[in-house]
Amino acid sequence: MGDHRPDIYDFDRVIDRRNSDSIKWRWYGDALPLWVADMDFPAPEAVLRALRARVDHGIFGYAAEPPGLREVLADWLWRRLGWRVEPTAFVFVPGVVTGFNVACRAFCRPGQGVLVQTPVYPPILDAPANHGLQRHEMQLTPDPAGRFTCDPDAMAAAISPDTRLFILCNPHNPVGRAFTRQELAQMADICLRHDLIICSDEIHCDLIFPGSRHVPIASLAPEVAARTITLMAPSKTFNIPGLGFSLAIIEDKGLRAAFKAAARDIVPHINALGYAAALAAYREGEPWLEACLRYLEGNRDCTAAYVHARMPGIRMVPPEATYLA
Repeated sequence: MGDHRPDIYDFDRVIDRRNSDSIKWRWYGDALPLWVADMDFPAPEAVLRALRARVDHGIFGYAAEPPGLREVLADWLWRRLGWRVEPTAFVFVPGVVTGFNVACRAFCRPGQGVLVQTPVYPPILDAPANHGLQRHEMQLTPDPAGRFTCDPDAMAAAISPDTRLFILCNPHNPVGRAFTRQELAQMADICLRHDLIICSDEIHCDLIFPGSRHVPIASLAPEVAARTITLMAPSKTFNIPGLGFSLAIIEDKGLRAAFKAAARDIVPHINALGYAAALAAYREGEPWLEACLRYLEGNRDCTAAYVHARMPGIRMVPPEATYLA
């Protein structure tokens, strides 16, 4: 579906965002902003068409989820990741940060611990304190080439009897790893042995470069899925983070009920534009994404070559996933 010719996408077009109420471009004045993970490309045309049609309707009341959205999402996960998920497993939230904060609220009592792997996306570091919880940290280990890995012994040592929840970031922001099936299996095994719930931030799961693949940790085994909340979104994939649509994939009914209860009357519902954009993106945006990934790969390689040739004393490890250097 959608346009399949890669030459129709103009990723070279510069759009001035400095006067567009962009957090990314406003914060540091004239500096080139590399601190917020949004792209400077327009969203796919299919998304723009869907938004125009919704705006032309002219009424923005409380929105129900569009018919077929759950089936479109389930099809996307199966085709792109080989992960078969029942449509009933989806819970819609306005952001992934919202999702892992709800998980902290749902599955931990004040004073209990949340395990995180550092360095990591700052809101993951902040989430435990938001809910009166302890932050239990383990450091990812760089190999001689600078590629970060998870030391299973260090992970197990960071867990105490009070640890209840593990927040995983995969693909990892900021180290750019797409953890392998073997690495994830080691992490999952540790969580099962220590009776931890897993909340996996997989927002960058569609931004994978050749030579790597994304493995949802919940897809490893039924016993892992039964303890996992997986968070995904079209926001990074299709550059629509400002529209506020994300999804929690929770296959276990008990976990799903607890998650929904923790969010009730606190977390806002998805707005009409967010629903319209998400449905169009997942239903028709795949050709745009494939072209975008090729362009991002070129940017990655260009940046790595420039750093190597022109910036002595600085080393860049080309990411396996994400558009973060």
